[in-house]
Amino acid sequence: MEINPELLDKICRNMIETILLCLPHATKGTIYRIGPPPELRAVRVASGKRVSSNSHLEWGLPERSDYNYPGKSWDQYCDKPGGILEAMGWCVERQKSWTSDKPDENIRSVRKQLSGEREDFHHMEPVLIPKAHLYSPHLPKPKYPKNFHGQEIWQDSNYEVGAVIKIHFLDHTIKRGDRSTKIIKKLSRSLGTELFSLYLREAALKAQKDLEEERFRMCNELAHELRNTLTKWSFLYSAINHEISFLREQWENLLSDNYPDVTFKKHILDKLKSELEDITKHLDHDDREIGKELFKFQDEFSNLALLPQQGKMWVRNKLRPKWFEVFSRASLSVEKQTKILALLQELENSLFLGQDPKLIKDLKTIPEDLKNKWVKIAYSSFPSSGDHFLDEIEEFLDHPYLNIPHKHQSRKIMRALKTLVHIIPEVEYKANKALKDIGKGTNGSSIIFSGLHP
Repeated sequence: MEINPELLDKICRNMIETILLCLPHATKGTIYRIGPPPELRAVRVASGKRVSSNSHLEWGLPERSDYNYPGKSWDQYCDKPGGILEAMGWCVERQKSWTSDKPDENIRSVRKQLSGEREDFHHMEPVLIPKAHLYSPHLPKPKYPKNFHGQEIWQDSNYEVGAVIKIHFLDHTIKRGDRSTKIIKKLSRSLGTELFSLYLREAALKAQKDLEEERFRMCNELAHELRNTLTKWSFLYSAINHEISFLREQWENLLSDNYPDVTFKKHILDKLKSELEDITKHLDHDDREIGKELFKFQDEFSNLALLPQQGKMWVRNKLRPKWFEVFSRASLSVEKQTKILALLQELENSLFLGQDPKLIKDLKTIPEDLKNKWVKIAYSSFPSSGDHFLDEIEEFLDHPYLNIPHKHQSRKIMRALKTLVHIIPEVEYKANKALKDIGKGTNGSSIIFSGLHP
């Protein structure tokens, strides 16, 4: 993708600033651009670090880095027998994140491999862009480089890696799969949309310069690009709902701790796991793959804190079909199948225990006002609950008797997200005005920027 360097730097800085604003324990952010195939050249685009407790960031690339321009090609950072293992190679080839939450054991630390020195705590996330957005189905497929096994990468993937985000953290404040890594993953999707949007904008400007007689078509394309750019704000809703899901998870954990005789979601999933382990022992080798997929689905569901109705659909659309597939491969008695189906029904019912009036009423370990606010917030979503809902969450997190992990961090994140949400109406107003002016044929290119940056 050909993108104007100044615009690319601007959007990368915006993404780094947003991530550091949402994650108070993050200290530095860097974004690397991954060039087009087959070279897939990785070049450091923007780097910013926190210089104080406030939101001020210091920008600038390090004077010495292998990834400063012209960067490193695929052949220089990919995995090779006997070569240096790099996290960049992992992220690009496998399209998966890399978390250094145990720096002393980080097998992909270049510094550790070369000099034995330990690096810091950090997380690297690939930015994925759908191939369907980049290439016409009527054109030949792009040529991708090969790994050291001689296999062309990304053949089984619908995505390309357009960039890699690297975020550094204070010691011992990040773990694989924790909330911070999930937030970075969600924001990486927003950056992927943004990069694609900028790619479209560049294409439109080039066509406008070369073909002035198609001005009307170009104006429509610019309007479309502007709308795409505004969609970057949608990550705010996901981040807010992610925080709400954390509060929901903590509420259900509190109920589980106070009602040991009540069977909650985790206990039922443990029973299903035990049943599945027993069944897979007697399956043929080929059929065990179905069992592995079901294990994966159940583990994934165990780590999700969905709203009850969403969780119910998850069970019906993912777990039940897989279990029926296991039934078709295994010789199970009717009694055994009936037992498993009963557990699945019990699992669906357990998803609503967090809103059980009797359990809520009998819970005496926290104040009544805190209990009522907690249930209301935990089983709501944004923005359907209205803007005032953010004030209620902020007030709830300030409650002196609320005792949850990372309470201080959650409070700071919610305040930051609330500030950003309040900016959206102004941005939308200026965007609509810009679109109206473009429709009238008024100096479109300059209006786009004034509409995005007050």
